[in-house]
Amino acid sequence: MVSLEERAKILSEALPYILKYKDKVIVIKYGGNAMVDEHLKSLVMEDVVMLTSLGMKVVLVHGGGPEISATLKKVGKESKFINGLRVTDEETIDVVTMVLAGKLNKYLVKQLNQAGGNAIGLSGLDAGMIEALPLSPELGYVGSITNIHPDVILDALDMGYIPVISTIGSDAAGNVYNINADTAAARIAGALDAEKFISMTDIKGVLQDKNNPDTLMKSINVSEIKQLAKQGIIDGGMIPKVECCVEAIRRGVKQVVIIDGRVPHSILIEVLTDEGIGTMFK
Repeated sequence: MVSLEERAKILSEALPYILKYKDKVIVIKYGGNAMVDEHLKSLVMEDVVMLTSLGMKVVLVHGGGPEISATLKKVGKESKFINGLRVTDEETIDVVTMVLAGKLNKYLVKQLNQAGGNAIGLSGLDAGMIEALPLSPELGYVGSITNIHPDVILDALDMGYIPVISTIGSDAAGNVYNINADTAAARIAGALDAEKFISMTDIKGVLQDKNNPDTLMKSINVSEIKQLAKQGIIDGGMIPKVECCVEAIRRGVKQVVIIDGRVPHSILIEVLTDEGIGTMFK
């Protein structure tokens, strides 16, 4: 049971951060375990609505790999991956669009609205938000971002909405592409001149010893990353996530952090406390 004094202390600690981030853009890349666990999902929705009610401009960018794989399986199509990226033919991109921009996006909008928010669903196709070209011929309709047009996101924020963005893009010919959600979120954060970019993952952050969660690196300078990769501290699936964090910093995002989405209210802990959570890049 938290005492009244402890509650007052928690609130007083949060005040400087509430003032710091008021009217600032915070981009959250949402996925992983926090998206499939129903209890964590509800807590994420509550966190986003809380930050919005405190005057922050929150943008939620989501993936949906497991949902896409499950839907492809239902229609009898096998999922194939090359270097962690889904091989996307014409039939697959139709499923990706249906799942990301349709079912999953609208479900998240509904969840945010039920939590007391005022959310609106967008995709990278809306107003030409995400321009893309093929990443490689062998991957098919997997896109590499060439440009972000953030006006539709900014308009939604100005009108008081929480934009929920699914990561598909298109080229000048109208071809639709599946875009990696981490990459898209980092580029969107840069285009919005975001104050903070939060990448939710399924691990605690960058660990000096992968077998010891107590070795969390609270902050990493971008100049240290190559050496950490050589040492094997940053490897495997963490490499593309770290690369996206670096991309966000290079594009002007003020604070970039990887947090553990398995921790209840991890977003509030990161934004509103002195301690924070996860690994910050600077």
